[in-house]
Order: sequence, then structure tokens, then C-alpha cells
Amino acid sequence: MSADERRESVLRAAIVEFSKGGLAGTSTEDIARRADISQPYLFRLFGTKKELFLAAIERTFDRALTILVEAAGDRTGEEAKMAMAGAYRMFLNDRTLLLTQMHAYAACDDDDVRRVTQTSFGKLWLAVAEITGLEDDDLIAFFGHGMLLNMAAAMDLMAVIDLPWVRACLGQELLAEAAHDAANATAKTAKAGVKTAG
Repeated sequence: MSADERRESVLRAAIVEFSKGGLAGTSTEDIARRADISQPYLFRLFGTKKELFLAAIERTFDRALTILVEAAGDRTGEEAKMAMAGAYRMFLNDRTLLLTQMHAYAACDDDDVRRVTQTSFGKLWLAVAEITGLEDDDLIAFFGHGMLLNMAAAMDLMAVIDLPWVRACLGQELLAEAAHDAANATAKTAKAGVKTAG
């Protein structure tokens, strides 16, 4: 494996670990173990744990931006916004990126973390603004709803979706998607059972 490939592997491992403990609560030993490398080699690839955390922040925001841009495709305006909103909801099923972003916000007392988080969030805001052409108030509502989804992911509200307040919080679209996902999972389980029995 080349150094670039190893660096990418370490970054993926770091995002998973940082999603659990953030900058302060994540050990480089755990990251190295997940990446299947030695801790000294981790520090040759990324000079410090903070340098690795900053790279993880940039990667999670870049990944979010890529997903939103791809979802919008050729659409503009309200159609682009709706496509992006649908894509963003996918993060509820894989909470890793959103949780890493939440840890970035929480660590913004650090000047470097704050600078990278501000820059990354700014790129996201400007891209959504350019693609959708939305007015500032509509952008605020879009990103406000996104932050609600971030908090829902952090609290894993999909796991307690039967609670009335959770159902109200997540809204009908997410409830319909959750029901659809549950039906698909049941169908896959049933299909696997038929194959096993046959």
C-alpha cells in the first residue's frame, strides 16, 4: 500500500474514532489500531493528533458537499434544495460524518479547529447558495433543518422513532422513509430465510 493510500486509510479510521470521542476523547492508539498501523507511523503521516482531526473535519464537510452537489445534479432552485435535503437525510443511517462534524463544532474553542470548521462550513453554505439560488432566509431554514438532523443523528432518534415527540420532531417524510427502510430490511431478511431454507 502506498503512503497516500495508507494516509487515506488512516483518515477513514480517524473519522470513525473521532465521531465517538472528538479531539480530546480520542486516542491515537485507537486510530492506529483501527487503521492497522503503528502509532509512530500514524505520526509520520499526520504530525499531530490535531492535524489529523483537522483533516477529518475537512473530509467530513467535503463529503457532505459532494453528496449534496451530486444530489442536486442539474437542478436549481427549490428542486435542487429538495434533492439536497433528501440526500442529507441519508446521514441519519450512517451517523459517523455528522457526529464528527458535531465534535468539530464542540472543539471550536481551539483557534485552528475553529478556522477549519468556519472555512469548511462556509464552503458548504456558498455551494448550496450558488446551486439553489435561495434567498438568505431560505438558506437559514435549510441549514437549520440540517442542524436538527445532526442533533437527531447524535441522539440516534431513529432508534426511538416510536416516541410521539420523536415522530413530531422528525416529520412525516423521515417517518415514511424509516417505514420504507424497515419494510426493505424485513423483505431482505425474509428473502435470505427463503434462500437458507431452500
